[in-house]
Amino acid sequence: MKVLMIVTSHSTLGNSDKKTGLWLEELATPFYIFKEQGASIVISSPLGGEAPIDPASVDIQHDSISAFKRDTHLKSQLAHTKKLSEIDPSEFDILFFPGGHGPLWDLAENIDTAQIIKQFINAHKVIAAVCHGLAVFKNLVINDTHYLAGKAATGFSNQEEEIAGLQHIVPFSIQDMLIQNGAEYTSALPFEAHVVTDGQLITGQNPASSALTALNTIKCFYNISNTNNTH
Repeated sequence: MKVLMIVTSHSTLGNSDKKTGLWLEELATPFYIFKEQGASIVISSPLGGEAPIDPASVDIQHDSISAFKRDTHLKSQLAHTKKLSEIDPSEFDILFFPGGHGPLWDLAENIDTAQIIKQFINAHKVIAAVCHGLAVFKNLVINDTHYLAGKAATGFSNQEEEIAGLQHIVPFSIQDMLIQNGAEYTSALPFEAHVVTDGQLITGQNPASSALTALNTIKCFYNISNTNNTH
């Protein structure tokens, strides 16, 4: 099992001096779940090099964050991410997008990201995204139809964005983007775990959904592998 995790290179909330970036739990929790399955994991970003971590996510009490703080290997991977333009998607089985607010500004508009997703779609491989990681689908059109049209999906809700106090800062709402592009959007109560599987696409609503998103991603990978092996 080879996993490509794509993270943001964007470190500020819009044009402000307020720091953002990757939400650490949404990377660390899936990372360790994949690792327990024996997966090899590559972390990539649009610019390569050091991926910015939202400072608000670093001191949250969570087993995966505690593990990250002791993990020199994962810290090194995040400090030296591979540049997206240098990634060969055919080498990977799973594509995973952690969130954090950073992706709203860079991954949502990134051409390399879109091309990698399209290659995974065409190869019938698993694609998963958590929280604001769903920003990557904003402009994803396949044969004149938005990729999300008619697909069941979830992502960070408007209510959660309001609780976070960032509804007037973000360039767009994940919930609104999903609905406007034809997705069948569902959500749980704010900050409760909620994951939706639709074929090869796995989506998680928020940080609390990180573990379940990773577990469903693994399940989907094995289901697809078993289906392919029977043909």
